[in-house]
Amino acid sequence: MISSTKITGNWNEQKGKLKQMFASLTDNDLMFEDGKKDEMMGKLQIKLGKTEEELNKIISLITPK
Repeated sequence: MISSTKITGNWNEQKGKLKQMFASLTDNDLMFEDGKKDEMMGKLQIKLGKTEEELNKIISLITPK
């Protein structure tokens, strides 16, 4: 599972990469608020038709080390 720290660290950069990968995503879909990571991930799962594990893998691949 991706930690909130990894998401918040470079989230603007990660958002851009996700929007390039999935043209249907909007800024609203990728709005990250502290304590609401699970809610955002749930919305992304529904919109993209991906499992939580698939989303975590995608985000891990685009997250700078």
